[in-house]
Amino acid sequence: MEAALAAPPPDQLSSKNFNRLAELIQSYSGIKMPGNKRTMLEGRLRRRMRVTGVPTLNGYCDYLFEEGGLDTEIVHLIDAVTTNKTEFFREPAHFKFLQERALPELARSGRRTIKAWSAACSIGAEPYTLAMVLEEHVRQAGRQDYSILCTDLCTQVLAQAVAGVYAEPMIEPVSPDLRRRYVMRAKDPRRGEVRIVPHLRSKLSFARLNLMDEAYPVDGEMDLIFCRNILIYFDKQTQSKVLKRLCAHLRPGGHLFLGHSESIVGIDLPVTQIANTVFQKG
Repeated sequence: MEAALAAPPPDQLSSKNFNRLAELIQSYSGIKMPGNKRTMLEGRLRRRMRVTGVPTLNGYCDYLFEEGGLDTEIVHLIDAVTTNKTEFFREPAHFKFLQERALPELARSGRRTIKAWSAACSIGAEPYTLAMVLEEHVRQAGRQDYSILCTDLCTQVLAQAVAGVYAEPMIEPVSPDLRRRYVMRAKDPRRGEVRIVPHLRSKLSFARLNLMDEAYPVDGEMDLIFCRNILIYFDKQTQSKVLKRLCAHLRPGGHLFLGHSESIVGIDLPVTQIANTVFQKG
């Protein structure tokens, strides 16, 4: 009796195509794609296969690289591979620093409008947290206003951030007082959704921005720049370039906030560390 034929292996990227994709993703977005991310990449790309109607992963790569699909597909490809982990009041020590040191300092300086930038805003939890903290500051200190620029590479998360709608469990880190002032619950409780109040949403502006670009189309100098938990996906050379471009948009005396697992060691920047992953421009 003949042995049963082995089942064909599941659809996988060839080594050539994985390397081509990894190089493209890193050159476009700065995101490293080492070999241990191969299975993850294949899973993410299967979503795009279904949308484009291409039956195999390697066929999808042919569509990108040989059939001219890259021009229209690159944004969707990057959206598919981007990781967007976020939550309200993530790394709360940063917001405590704002309340206790940075914002009182800005009030004493006489600045009438505080300009902030969330440079990897994801679905909006970070900039809306920042808006709550700034709004509380303005309510108490008076005579100041604020605006927050929110940018991200991924168009899908920007769309959710603009809407300001979240599953109710996401707001658990928000204090009851802040929830009462800044969060609306859906009229139908079965939806299990909340939305940020219109006043806070009006303080935010949104734009797609690639941190790998040579220049950032950002007006003026910022008092606060948050660029947290994105640099860890970049190599050291890319981190240096991004941080120098960000610092160019930070006013003297302004503050730069990085993720708690990120460092500027070995990078020459015009800032001094004044708290854990908080830096001030000279």
